[in-house]
Order: sequence, then structure tokens, then C-alpha cells
Amino acid sequence: MPVKRALISVSNKDGVIEFARGLAELGVEIVSTGGTAKTLREAGVPVTYISDVTGFPEILDGRVKTLHPAVHGGILARRNSDHLGQLEKHGITPIDLVVVNLYPFRETIAKPGVTLEEAIENIDIGGPSMLRSAAKNHRYVLVVVNPARYSEVLEALRSGKAGSELRMSLAREAFAHTSSYDAAITAYLEGLGDGAELFPPTLNLSVKRVQVLRYGENPHQKAAFYRDSTISGPCAGNAVQLWGKELSYNNIQDLNSAFELVREFTDPTAVIVKHNNPCGCACSSELTDAYRKALEGDPVSAFGGIVALNRVVDAETAEEMAKIYLEAVIAPGYEEGALAILKKKSNLRLLETGEITGQTKDLLDLRKINGGLLVQEADREVLSLPDVKVVTKRQPTKEEMDELFFAMTVVKHVKSNAIVVTKGRQLLGAGAGQMNRVGSVRIALQQAGDKARGAVMGSDAYFPFSDSLQVAAKAGITAVVQPGGSIRDAESIKTADEFNIAMIFTGVRHFKH
Repeated sequence: MPVKRALISVSNKDGVIEFARGLAELGVEIVSTGGTAKTLREAGVPVTYISDVTGFPEILDGRVKTLHPAVHGGILARRNSDHLGQLEKHGITPIDLVVVNLYPFRETIAKPGVTLEEAIENIDIGGPSMLRSAAKNHRYVLVVVNPARYSEVLEALRSGKAGSELRMSLAREAFAHTSSYDAAITAYLEGLGDGAELFPPTLNLSVKRVQVLRYGENPHQKAAFYRDSTISGPCAGNAVQLWGKELSYNNIQDLNSAFELVREFTDPTAVIVKHNNPCGCACSSELTDAYRKALEGDPVSAFGGIVALNRVVDAETAEEMAKIYLEAVIAPGYEEGALAILKKKSNLRLLETGEITGQTKDLLDLRKINGGLLVQEADREVLSLPDVKVVTKRQPTKEEMDELFFAMTVVKHVKSNAIVVTKGRQLLGAGAGQMNRVGSVRIALQQAGDKARGAVMGSDAYFPFSDSLQVAAKAGITAVVQPGGSIRDAESIKTADEFNIAMIFTGVRHFKH
């Protein structure tokens, strides 16, 4: 079906001049609005102004310009004698091609300090209406929202091959575009004010595909990565890859886990993650020392792991990381010398988040199940001294108390049942994902070895029996942190007292199934 008239109204003007010029060369009349018409005219592309089509000026500061029967009638008319007859009766010319992308709502709300008024003014009304009209009538009307498809559409028009397959593909993309746009608006408005509902009756997600991945958790599973453009700030999802081959599904999961743990600390900290669990974590006064200590905790598991750092990577730290095989590093930034060192590792992926300025506003943790979605508040609980209760006869020393806080922070990021053994703000052993708690205790202590003597132990949940504390005492653990809450807490407290172990209860469980 020939294209005789096109309506072009775009916020993103990338490639629009070249596209419009190509249409004009094909004899297509171009109708346009406001800024788009100005851009095309200045480029020498012949344009019919929208007011000359509607017979009505743009009004209300541009809020009303395309909401008119001369526009939507031209788009929505079927190309049959009945509809074409009605168009002729009312002096309406059919529109065969609609090229529209919308006001930059997402970009607007991502700006620091944006006001509600600014956000509202960047909600497009006429654009989505035209896109939906064109997509509905895609049998007769081509609709283009993505500048990346301009050349494809132009070539199809030149060759006379703008058939049903292309039309349906463009229509799907248009509906996806408007749906995503509406979801972003809804999510923004739902998040306003103190009365915002954490779990609204309908959960609207607005995510954009960034990358089709090589495969998922396993080679036989297809996968892709989608980014939530409503979330700004430093995080794995917003990190910029500076070097290395494309990320895998498992890389992205591990990068997120590592970065979410490292951002919890204010002192220079290094985290090493393997199979979505921390196998190394350490704080120090210097980043290089923190990395060395993190690696020392479990050098075997660290091979092929993911490293997260909460400081700009310097050359000395880079030299240390370059000594073993790592999959990826994520950090706020890299010194030039550090980049030069790490880029010698061809298989190493380097990601930059920018300065860690606090947590993002990504408040929900989502987990897909077959037929639904589990949604919960993200576990951002931060332990503070007034929150804890010493339940044993022996009070922990100041050094032990500091260490217990470190242990509880780390164990929060280990898969349940989770146990960690730490000393000197260094992870010495982790027991993860076991079906019983004492099994996790034994694994963590075995990893720690002789270093467990004089160390502390952290548990993500209460001890259902006293056997875990008995095993810990034999290994030389001096202090324990746990949530408490078991009907057998008294037994655990009695065992701790028998072995002169200091124990604190936090009252907060950190299950991570």
C-alpha cells in the first residue's frame, strides 16, 4: 500500500532529518508539529504544518495540537469505500505513516530535584494517542517509534516491500512503547508522598531490554537483561562496562550480589562472590589490604569469582587482582594506571558504577514463580547498637561487638541457612545453603580452620538447638550474633554461658532463600 502522507512528531530527533528527506524524495507529503517542523524546515525538508491540516492553531502551550479529527480520522480510517467516503465528505486526507516518539518523561524524572509540575508537563498525551491509533490500524498505516528502524522502513518503502510482517512488527513495538511509557508514569505517581502504596493492586513494571545474553543460568536456557530506567544511582543495573566481553546471566547476578554487600561498608572494603555467595569480604584502612584479606579468606573459591570494591581502584590493588583469574570487577571507578593493568587481562570484565552515594530507590525485591510474582520489600535493615541485646553473662568486648556487627552485615548476603566466621573484619568461613543450621556451622568452621579460634560467628536466623553453639565453642568461637526468637533460646544462652561465649540477639532475621 503506497505511503502518500506521513505525520512526524518526535522528541528524539536522532536521524529524523535523513529519514524525512528520504520520504520527501519518494514523494511523501510530510506533516509535522512544533519543534519537529522547525527542525525539518531548517534542514530544507518540505513540511506541512499541523495547523494547516487541522485548521486550528496549537493551543494551551502546545498541550493541544494533534487531538483533532483531521489527524485521527486520517490515521484510523480503513482504506475501504465507506471510510474513504467519510474522509472525503469531511475534507480529511488519509495519513499512511506515523512517526512519533514521546516526551522524555523517564529522563525528566531521573533528574535530581525534579518537581511534580515538571514531571507532569512531560507526560505526552497527543503522542500516545497517535501511536495507538496507527498501531490499531497497522494494516493500512505504518507506525514508527524507534529511530533505529528508520533505515529499514525507508528501504521497505523504496522497494515496495512494506508488507504485513513489517507492519505488525512496528505495531507491536508501538504498543510496547506506549505501555512502557504509561507504566513509568504510573510507577512515578505511585511513589509520590508518604502515602505511597508499597504494594499497589496492580504492579506496573517499566523495564527496557538492554542486552540479549548468550544464555541463562545454563547453556540450554535463553536469557536477556532488562534495565529499570526509573531507578537512578550507583548499582549493578546502571553500571557501565568499560572493558571485556559481554556479561553473562550469572555474571550479572553475581555482580549485583557483590555490589550490594560492598556498599554496606564505609571503610575501604573488598568483596569476592562465587556462585552468588560471598567467599571473601574484608575491610581495612587501605583498599589493597582489604582485597588481600578478602582473597586470603578463601583463595580457592575466589578463582573465577566476581570482585566488588567501594573505592576507586588504584594501580596497587589492580596489580593484586591481576595475579589470579577473575570474571569481573565492579567499582565506583578506576585510576588510569589501574585500567592499564587490568585491561591486559582479555577475559576480565570491568564495570564502573560512579561514586557510592547511598542506596537507590529500588525498594522492591521481585521473584518470579510459575504463574505469578512474589514481591517483598528489599532487605535494607541496618543494624545499630540500640537494636541489639546482650543475652549472656559475659558482655562482648568493644572489639567483639564491632566484629559481630561486621559478621551480621556479611551473613545478611549469604544464602540460608547461613553462617559466617569472621575476625579482624575479615570473612574466614561461610556456610551457605544448607538444609540444617549445624551443617552450615561445620562448613564455615572447617573453612576458617585454626583461624576460628578467637573469632566470632554470625547467623542469619536463630539456632533451633544448642548443637551449633557446642560445635562453635569447640572451634574456639568467642562471640556470636543471631536474631533470637527460638522456643529453645534459653538452651542456646545456657550453652553460651557454659563456654564463656558472649552472645547478642538482634531481633531481625535475614533469610535469603
